[in-house]
Amino acid sequence: MMRWIVGTSLKLRFLVVVTASMVMFFGVVHLRDMPVDAFPEFAPPRVEVQTLCLGLSAADVEQLVTVPIERALNGVEGLDIMRSKSVSQLSSVVLILKSGTDLMRARLLILERITAVTPTLPRWASAPFMIQPLSSTSRTMKIGMSTADRSSRSLIDMSLIAYWTVRPRLMRVPGVANVAIWGDRWSTKQVQVDPKLLQANDTTLARVMDAAADAVDVGMMKFSSGHEIGTGGFIDTPNQRLQIRHQLPALTEEQLGQIPIEVPPGARPLALRDVARIVDDTQPSSLLAGDAVINDGLGLMLIVEKLPWGNTLEVTRGVEEALRAMAPGLTGIRVDTEIFRPATFIEKSVDNLSRAMVVGFTPSPGVDALFGAGEEAEREKYITFGGGRIYLVSAKARDGDLNADAVEQFRELVALTHAEVPGVNVGITGEPVLEHDEMQQSQRD
Repeated sequence: MMRWIVGTSLKLRFLVVVTASMVMFFGVVHLRDMPVDAFPEFAPPRVEVQTLCLGLSAADVEQLVTVPIERALNGVEGLDIMRSKSVSQLSSVVLILKSGTDLMRARLLILERITAVTPTLPRWASAPFMIQPLSSTSRTMKIGMSTADRSSRSLIDMSLIAYWTVRPRLMRVPGVANVAIWGDRWSTKQVQVDPKLLQANDTTLARVMDAAADAVDVGMMKFSSGHEIGTGGFIDTPNQRLQIRHQLPALTEEQLGQIPIEVPPGARPLALRDVARIVDDTQPSSLLAGDAVINDGLGLMLIVEKLPWGNTLEVTRGVEEALRAMAPGLTGIRVDTEIFRPATFIEKSVDNLSRAMVVGFTPSPGVDALFGAGEEAEREKYITFGGGRIYLVSAKARDGDLNADAVEQFRELVALTHAEVPGVNVGITGEPVLEHDEMQQSQRD
């Protein structure tokens, strides 16, 4: 069969060349519109539901949050495997869907069940939320942001710019699922309680926490009354109706220090400044998501993650174009997009493939010899190429039964040639040679 294919291809060599050229042409035309990525989308569709549970231990998170969510999500259409993880202050439930499941439809079904189970969770647990659908490789870029001034104030200002300006713009790039920020710092009002002053004023830390939490309208302490905005409405007087409007607090250190602390009846009034020091500082290191070292100093790391159907090259170019458009407004901030950039690997691979295809269009000496050796080569059954350094000789026994003897005679000639001319490499191959070797091996076995 192979002999027929090779023989027919040599006889119809021009037709073979034309057919191959047409296939390559259509391949190049479709190559421009073909999505290229470092890895294919090999993972099955999945949905992850996370719930923040401030102050709960791992055992409480498992019993009060994770188990109710698992019961609510069990049996959702397309579900294949459900996995969960309960750690201190965080519940994570991962649903791995069957291959071919419509991811967006599955997310809608899961959202309906999450909405139904949310009222049954503890009050101090945040509402469960679904992580954005991410690609198998997920991370598309890592972008570093740094300034010459490495002070905390400069890092806070850069964090505000990254959170309110850079991140929303990058989220608008088609194919971007999420932009996580590492190393950010935030200015916070801190009530640093002095235990000696607590004892001297005969009050407790719980009262101080309640007073500080009630001073803001939305806080982390969801069990406090200050976490929820009070009821609105209006008040009717004999002459007019007064509308109630809630004003968001913007307290300074001095104003926060004047917040009163609840004391027993008849006790003297007590304020936060009497038992604590009020300062404006960055959040404690225990609450940081992580540090980012950029250009040998603290900075910000923006991690760009793409959707499962996103194209790495298109997402990368869209992000870089958005950063170039924002560059005039990022005065004093150095942006480095080369920290982690898989698109570079793809671009170099495509470029190398293009070069190889261009070089492949130029026939090599061996190919030229095989397809144009002339009548003498066809008559004498030999082909030369490589400037006459390489010879291909074809031979056939007159009788098929003599193939085994012919193979042995050729090998004797090869051995004699090696002995007489050590610098020459000679070998034989072909269908009769392979059949003869297989027969000899079978007899030995």
